[in-house]
Amino acid sequence: MDREKIIVIDFGGQYNQLVARRVRECSVYCEIYSYRTDLKQIKAMKPKGIILTGGPNSCYEEGAPSCGEELFDLGVPVLGLCYGAQLMMHVLGGHVCKAPVREYGRVEVMVDTSTKLFHDVTPLTVCWMSHNDYIKKMASGFRMIAHTADCPVAAAQNTSRNLYAIQFHPEVLHTVEGAKILHNFVYDICGCVGDWRMDSFVETSVQAIRRKVGQGKVLCALSGGVDSSVAAVLLSRAVGSQLTCVFVDHGLLRKNEGDEVEEVFGPNGPYDLHFIRVNAQERFYRKLAGVAEPEEKRKIIGEEFIRVFEEEAKKIGKVDFLVQGTIYPDVVESGLGGESAVIKSHHNVGGLPDYVDFKEIIEPLRDLFKDEVRRVGLELGIPEKLVFRQPFPGPGLGIRIIGDVTEEKVKMVQEADAIYREEMAAAGLDRLPDQYFAALTNMRSVGVMGDERTYDYAIALRAVNTVDFMTAEASQIPWEVLQRVTNRIVNEVSHVNRVLYDITSKPPGTVEFE
Repeated sequence: MDREKIIVIDFGGQYNQLVARRVRECSVYCEIYSYRTDLKQIKAMKPKGIILTGGPNSCYEEGAPSCGEELFDLGVPVLGLCYGAQLMMHVLGGHVCKAPVREYGRVEVMVDTSTKLFHDVTPLTVCWMSHNDYIKKMASGFRMIAHTADCPVAAAQNTSRNLYAIQFHPEVLHTVEGAKILHNFVYDICGCVGDWRMDSFVETSVQAIRRKVGQGKVLCALSGGVDSSVAAVLLSRAVGSQLTCVFVDHGLLRKNEGDEVEEVFGPNGPYDLHFIRVNAQERFYRKLAGVAEPEEKRKIIGEEFIRVFEEEAKKIGKVDFLVQGTIYPDVVESGLGGESAVIKSHHNVGGLPDYVDFKEIIEPLRDLFKDEVRRVGLELGIPEKLVFRQPFPGPGLGIRIIGDVTEEKVKMVQEADAIYREEMAAAGLDRLPDQYFAALTNMRSVGVMGDERTYDYAIALRAVNTVDFMTAEASQIPWEVLQRVTNRIVNEVSHVNRVLYDITSKPPGTVEFE
């Protein structure tokens, strides 16, 4: 797809995906590549600009991630962020060393507003710093364009070579005018026009899918989640009845979710596709009986899903293409896109499954972040309640139930979660936390209901605010909302006599409660 592009070169920074997302929010396409990527490959992409990420190393130490001076002679603007800024100076002859005063957190930065990079930025602006090293001496040809009380070179530029270095992180929300700074870079310095739009993405993707598929048969594993749903509708628009969607209901979905998926994609829905629903609840419950360890539950659910899907695929017969809802964070986190440590393994990434014969995999959302997937969903006319459905793990409620999984426990957490979502929606809060849900703990305690003592379970409520799901803070849900949710759960859900609210951040906790 021929479009203008900004390249992010990853040096192991924790915000690498965030940099790319911020650039895309400027309507400019952006991809992440490891610093190990061959320079010829980078040059062949003809990027409009290059951004170097932060990283955990010191650029002057032996073995630290680095780059050659040739990177800065490609004739395109380069912006270095934090480690990327220090590396730029180090490679080009400046001096970087341990800072006398470490800067971390929100810091006031004095910027030169006459420069293109800081055009229309407040002269004294709040930015997010995170560095132990600092630029003691700039490379030849650079001049300082920003500083703090403790950092003499918070930003520098060499306009003759189109090189820019920023010690802080403009990509994080804590940098108040960071979006404006990145906008200035991609438009005023790189000369981008902003041709990355979801309507054009849908149109070009549909055309590309039609060319690839031809008259072939396509199979999609539909989970009802945002990614697989958007992928299915995009394929439906492209190839219509050539697409078959298999929806495996493993009995670990949220309340009424299986019926909601069938309502949208089934025979009475608006889409021209073949829809197969497999009700395999009892099969999964049997496999999970007596299993308490979270990773073992994940493995059992994943393997059983594959077995069920394989059986249905064989009934369909020869299929030419398999659709997967892989999105860009899947690619990056699997170690195929950037340099940061592999966070998790994805069955969506890395090749064809070995349990059934397909000619090729189609991953229509592979280039998109989650927020972009949602925008594509809206562009395709998918109902908002599905597009903005809360993130939901593949193993479903199996990992939101601490301890062993039973049908009775599944119903308990389904009811509690439904009450939680109803009350959040009634309070107008359903889109404020980035993720919220109810989980069933394995704790039982004494309670009093009516004139009787009880010995029942505790439900844990979770709600978090996050930008990238790599870190998260607990949401401050209004007390009166939590009280209503608690009262309803205790009164309406059998075998529950206590409700807890989890305020643990990530880290040290995880977003999920397992």
